[in-house]
Order: sequence, then C-alpha cells, then structure tokens
Amino acid sequence: MSVSPIATMDELPLARQSSSDVDEAERELRVELAATYRLVDYFGWTEQIYGHLSARIPGPENHFLINAFGENYDEVKASSLVKIDVDGKVVSGANSAVNYAGFVIHSAIHMMHEERNLVVMHIHSRAGMAIAAIKEGLLPISMFSTVFYENIGYHDYEGASLYLDERERIVRSLGSAKALILRNHGLLVTGASVPECFLRLYRLERACQIQVDAAACGTPNLIGAPVATRSRNDLGEFQGMQHVPEGTIEFAALRRKLDRIDPGYRD
Repeated sequence: MSVSPIATMDELPLARQSSSDVDEAERELRVELAATYRLVDYFGWTEQIYGHLSARIPGPENHFLINAFGENYDEVKASSLVKIDVDGKVVSGANSAVNYAGFVIHSAIHMMHEERNLVVMHIHSRAGMAIAAIKEGLLPISMFSTVFYENIGYHDYEGASLYLDERERIVRSLGSAKALILRNHGLLVTGASVPECFLRLYRLERACQIQVDAAACGTPNLIGAPVATRSRNDLGEFQGMQHVPEGTIEFAALRRKLDRIDPGYRD
C-alpha cells in the first residue's frame, strides 16, 4: 500500500471557517472538541503535535473532525479543525493536512457507525505509554482503574499505523469496550459525546498515573474481583443518577476553567 505523504509545515496554511459556514450542531461540536485539545494540553498529556482527538459529525455523510497536522494542542481552535471522511479525503479545510496515522486509527473506530463511537480520543501520555509497555496492563488498584475492570481492550503493536488493513484489527481489539490500550503505544477511548469521552480519558489516564506511582513506591495492592466489579458498576450507576449525560457536569466545570485561562479555543 502506498502511504500518503506527510506535508511539511510550509505546506500547512490552516483553514479557518466562520460560524456562518457550519450549522449550529457542527459549530458546537467544533467548540467542544477544540476545548478538549486545550484541556489535554493543560493536563500535560501531549506528545508534541502527535495523538489525536476526533468527533464524527451527526448525519449520513460520516464525516469527522480532527486536528490539522502541525498544530500544537494549545493552538487548536474550533475553526482550525479539519473535516475529513473515512477514506481520508479532506471535506472542509482543503489547505490543511492531517496526520495519516491518526486518520487510520480514528477512521477505524468511526467506520463502525455506532452512536457510542461518535468521539475518539487517542493520546501518548507518559503514564499511558508506561502502562501500555508492561505485560500486566492496567491493574485494579484504584477507584478509577475499576471503571475499566474487565471492560477494556488491548491491541498489539504493529508498528506505526500506516496501513489500512490494521483498521479491522483495531476494531476487533476494542470489541464491546469503550477503552483500548494500544500496547507499546498509548491510550484510546471512545464515547457518545465529547464530555463523555473526555471523562473516560481522564479516568483512564489517572488510573495509569496512579499505577505507575504505586509501583514505584512498593507492591501494588490489587482489588479483588467482587469489589472491583461492584465498584465498576456503582460508578457507572452513579453517573446515571445525575440525570444528565455522562461527563456533562465535569466537562462544564472544566470549560468554565478554560474560559478563564484559555478562551481562544472558541474562535
């Protein structure tokens, strides 16, 4: 398979779209996704310009938004996100390019055409890559890790994700779970909305951080299967008790923080 060339920075004049060019649903999705890029930067989960957060735009076209290749996470704006299809064709933002490996990984999930996979977030955080690099994977040693107890997939590293045939294996590795550890690579989560997906990413990253710290201090104390299962179920039910979609309250609080310190994502 021939791999699409990666553009140089000189070839990347970033497209900007006014709110009048997109409908309100897409506009809000752009704002939420741009906010998430800024939050990933705020929490220090970035790996230079790499890793990707994407969101599928509701509708029959199966288009999704992703960052323009070359932008720092703290530079991403609602208007700079590039709209592409599952074949990698740029639909909107024709003067921008996207990272090909990011397209392969994210399109694999978005092609599933399932509401639970409207949003995909993939990061190369230090703690996430550390847990992805050990045979044991994520262990049930903290409250946050129990969220993923027997509810996370693992995908073996195949090298840089530059080949379309890997997409089928990524989907198979994810299965019915909403989180995936890409072994020797990083973390990936899915969600039905940006707030839900970001909360899941936060919890997975925090669980990885705790495991790395705990292992450095001593022998991790594993939570037994009955308690881990109950904790996973109770945390899920607790979200349902809030009578709002999962992640909504937490994401709104983070948006308020972001609006105080870094409101440029809205542009």
